[in-house]
Amino acid sequence: MEAIMSFVQDTGFYQIASGNWQALAMLVISFILLYLAIVKKFEPLLLVPIAFGMLMTNLPGAGMYHELLFAGGHVNWGIFGGGEITVEFLDHLANDLKVAENVLAPWYQAVQTATEPVTITLGLLDVLYLGVKLGIYPCLIFMGVGAMTDFGPLIANPKSLLLGAAAQVGIFMTFVGCKLSGFFNDAQASSIGIIGGADGPTAIFVTSKLAPELLGPIAVAAYSYMALVPVIQPPIMRLLTSEKERKIVMRPLREVSKREKIIFPIVVTVFVAMLVPSAGPLIACLMLGNLFKECGVVDRLSKTAQNELMNIVTIFLGISVGATATGTTFLSLQTLLIMCMGVVAFGFGTAGGVLLAKLMNLFLKEKINPLIGSAGVSAVPMAARVSQVEGQKANPSNFLLMHAMGPNVAGVIGSAIAAGVLMALFG
Repeated sequence: MEAIMSFVQDTGFYQIASGNWQALAMLVISFILLYLAIVKKFEPLLLVPIAFGMLMTNLPGAGMYHELLFAGGHVNWGIFGGGEITVEFLDHLANDLKVAENVLAPWYQAVQTATEPVTITLGLLDVLYLGVKLGIYPCLIFMGVGAMTDFGPLIANPKSLLLGAAAQVGIFMTFVGCKLSGFFNDAQASSIGIIGGADGPTAIFVTSKLAPELLGPIAVAAYSYMALVPVIQPPIMRLLTSEKERKIVMRPLREVSKREKIIFPIVVTVFVAMLVPSAGPLIACLMLGNLFKECGVVDRLSKTAQNELMNIVTIFLGISVGATATGTTFLSLQTLLIMCMGVVAFGFGTAGGVLLAKLMNLFLKEKINPLIGSAGVSAVPMAARVSQVEGQKANPSNFLLMHAMGPNVAGVIGSAIAAGVLMALFG
C-alpha cells in the first residue's frame, strides 16, 4: 500500500489536485496557443514548438526544465553538472542576483529538510536551452533568413533603408513607455521594446542576454503579434494616409547586378559590426547566409541554411523558448503589461515608417507610396504583403510588393542594429 501511495503522489494528476493551479493554467494556455497555431495558422512554424515546449515544461513532476539552473540570468555551472545546492548558494541568488522568492522557496525547503545532498538531474529542456542562453539558435536562424532573403530591392532603392530605420521607432518608444511605467528596469524595457522590431530571433537574442526571466512572455508576444501583422497594420496605414496617397503608382525597380549583391553583405557586415559591435553576431550570420545565396558557388551550403539547418534550429529554438514559460514567471502582471506594450510597439513601428514616407514625399520629385513605409518592421515578407494588399485595394493596378521588400529587409538590419545599441547601453 505504501508503494502504491508513493506512486500516486508522484503523478502529475496528484500534484495538480494538491493545489498546483499554476501548472494547470499554463497547460491551458499552451492548448490555446496550439489551437491558434494549428487551426488559425498564426506563425505555426514557431508557435507550435513554442506551445509544445510550454506544455512540456509545465507537466508536473516531469522535471524537463529547472529554472534554478539559469536563475539570475546566468548559467549556474556549479550546479549544472550535478553539483550540490546549498543554502549559501540560494542566499546568493536571493540577495545578490535578486531571484524571485517563488522560484527559490521550494529549493530552500528541499535543502533544509534533506538528509542527503540536494542536486538537480538534468532534463532535456535544460540542455536544449543552452542554445538560447549562449546565443547560438538566434544567430543560426538569422543565417537561414539571410539565405532566403533578396536584398535586391533595397540595393535598387537605397532610400528604403531610411524607411526601415524609421520603423524602429516602435522599439525606442516602447522602451520609454516601459521605463515610465515603473514596472521594468532598463534591461527589461530594452527586451520588451525589441518586440517592436517584429523580429522574433532578435527579440529572443536580446532577451536571453538582458532579461532572461522574461524570455517566455516576450517570445510569445513577439511571435503572436508577428502573426497578427495583417490585422494590426492596415487600420494604422489607412488612418495615416489619404486615398490619393494610397493610389500612388511607383515605377519598376532597376535590375541589380550580381556583383552588387555579392559586395552588399560583405560591406554591411564590416560597417555594422564596426559601428555597433554588439550587433555583430546577428548581422554577420544574416549576411553570411545571404552571401551563400548570392555568390553562386556554394549552392549546397545555401540550400542547407535555407532548409535543413533552418528547420532543425527552429524546432530547438521554439521548444527551448517555450520551456521558459513556467507558471512562476508567466502568470504575473508583468506578462499582461508585456502583451499590451507589444501592441504599442507594433503600432509605433508601423506609424514611423508611414510618416517618414509622407515626409520624404515633400522633397521628392518622384513620389513614393507611403504604404511601403509600414513594411519597415522586419516581419519578412508578411509586412510587404500587407503593403501590397492595401495598395491594390486603393488601386487595382498598383504593384507595391517589390518596392515594399526594400524597407522590409532594411527592417531586419535595422532591428539588429537597434538590438546592438540596447545591449551596448544596458548589457
